[in-house]
Amino acid sequence: MNHLHPIDYIIILLVLGITLYLGFRFSNRQNTTEAYFLSKGNFPAWALGLSLLSTLISSVTFLGYPAQGYTSNWILLVQGLMVPIVLLGVIWFIVPLFRKVIGLSTYEYFEKRFGSFARYYTSSSFIIRQFAGMGTVLFLIAVAIHEMTNISPFIILAVVGFVLVIVNLKGGMQAVIWLDVFQGFMLFASGIICLGVILFSIKGGVPEAISVASANDRTGFGPYDIRFTQLSLIVMIVNGAFYAIQKYGTDQTVVQRYLTAKTDKAAIKASLLGISLTIPIWAIFMFIGTALFVFYKQQPLPAGMKAEAVFPHFIMTQLPTGVVGFIVAALISAAICSLSADLNSLAAVGIQDYYRKLRPNKTDKQYLFTSKLFVVISGIVSIVIGGLYLLAGNEGVLGVIFTIYAIFSGGIVGIFLLGLFSARANRQGVNIGIITCILFTAWAFFTSTPLGVKNPQLLLDMGDFNFTHHKLMLGVYSHLVVIVVGYVASLFFPKPVLEKNLLYSSWKENRKYDDIQK
Repeated sequence: MNHLHPIDYIIILLVLGITLYLGFRFSNRQNTTEAYFLSKGNFPAWALGLSLLSTLISSVTFLGYPAQGYTSNWILLVQGLMVPIVLLGVIWFIVPLFRKVIGLSTYEYFEKRFGSFARYYTSSSFIIRQFAGMGTVLFLIAVAIHEMTNISPFIILAVVGFVLVIVNLKGGMQAVIWLDVFQGFMLFASGIICLGVILFSIKGGVPEAISVASANDRTGFGPYDIRFTQLSLIVMIVNGAFYAIQKYGTDQTVVQRYLTAKTDKAAIKASLLGISLTIPIWAIFMFIGTALFVFYKQQPLPAGMKAEAVFPHFIMTQLPTGVVGFIVAALISAAICSLSADLNSLAAVGIQDYYRKLRPNKTDKQYLFTSKLFVVISGIVSIVIGGLYLLAGNEGVLGVIFTIYAIFSGGIVGIFLLGLFSARANRQGVNIGIITCILFTAWAFFTSTPLGVKNPQLLLDMGDFNFTHHKLMLGVYSHLVVIVVGYVASLFFPKPVLEKNLLYSSWKENRKYDDIQK
């Protein structure tokens, strides 16, 4: 594989320089915790929309989706396709709900609705998922750049992690948002360039690409049978519906964007823009993988190359000097921008859900200092997790990430839906539902997970009582367990007296009142 040209390194260093500049550019404005985490009203809706896009698209999209398209069909794209379908129905009341009832953390809503146990359970689930996802993103970027440059992946991990922490430490949410805007344009441009070059390089062009891909099961969203024991279309549809609610309704990285907008209308507009742009970019990068499969059907590929390395190999061997630097810079930028949002959100949850509870009488200056300390600690932990991934190796990164989402979703959507739509659901009943969900998830995970990649023996073998459905369904079932058990158990306790605006019905009444006033 060819190495980077000095011109490519200059482009990469220029992008890293711009990234650091944006971090320091807004450093003098981070004087309060609200400014550091929200900077409310300082962003136009289009910038927030691009920020949402960049938050959801990282090096996982850049490398994971092409790897999936190269090795299989487009079934994992179904999860993303479910997002606009679900969100168009719920975004109208989710946004104003959060902007009315919480200050900074998404999980404040869960405490107001169901008490402190629900808050700590949902926030800790978010923290676990974030660290797992951030470690994966850092792992992917380190492997990809190593394939292109032969620089030690551990050095790459350290450099990217250092830039990431510095940008967050100095620039806060303002730097995160404007970096997202910059990265969104770079990512879209790099995807179009790469896809165009690949299709132009295939003998026979687009018709040949579609023909060969179809003949080799690289198109479509199958298998289409209604079975939950394997990865199938129905599994991805159901999982995707719950994923959409979880990501846009209960995930701190997204909800925090709602809070930064000046008005409810601007927040909704930004969300719709982000959703509308995300799907085409996911599709572009999945199609890049499909096109790569066809391209390397027509010419040899080095033996033993992993799927995650095919796209970097193409970039290094088929693209001209300068363009390679731009693509690599876009890849690094994608990782830094998405991880910046994750770090900021982790620190927000840490300060709002935990530190303020333990130290309620501190000054805002002390809270701001602790917030930045959380950023540093979270960055270091993520780098360590990425390093552990490097030491342990990798097997299907995109599938691993979706599995982590499923396993550690922990019934959060179930709690959220009960909170929104059931005035009868109460703290005691939902707590019972959460405990039942924990027991169910533990049983399902241990009776379906082998001891190791080469060891087929299960962590816990209960014979006919093992969990046999696909792991992506585990997350779905955990939500349903909370909904059913939580609601039934609530019937044995008094009906709760609720604050205004915590229910969907309250939003509906307020909307009717606003219409009458108009």
